[in-house]
Amino acid sequence: MEALRLILLFVHLVGFALLLGGAVTQFISGKFWINPAILWGSIIQLVSGIALSAPLRGGGDDEPSPVKLGVKLLFAILIFIMVFVPRKREEINKGHFIGIIALTVVNAAVAVFWH
Repeated sequence: MEALRLILLFVHLVGFALLLGGAVTQFISGKFWINPAILWGSIIQLVSGIALSAPLRGGGDDEPSPVKLGVKLLFAILIFIMVFVPRKREEINKGHFIGIIALTVVNAAVAVFWH
C-alpha cells in the first residue's frame, strides 16, 4: 500500500507542477487563457488528491486531519471550476487568473504547513 501511496503522491505533484507552471507561464506571457497544462493539472490534482485521501494505510497518528482534507478538497474544487468554466475563452480576466494561481499556492501551503 505504501508504494501505491507514493505513486499517487508523485502523480499529485506532477499535477501541481502542470497547474502552477502552466498558469505562471501564461501570466508571464501576458495572455490570460487556460492552456492544456492548466486544465490537465487541475484535473490530475483533484482526482489524485481524492485518491490520496482514501484510507489506504488503515488509520493511525500520521493520517491527515479530516478538516485539513476538507479544506484542501474545497480549494481543489474551486480551482477546477475556475479552470474548467472559462477553458474555451480566448482570454480571461487578469484577476480571475491571479485567483487560480493564488488558490493553487494556498492549497500547497495548507498541505505543507497544516499538521
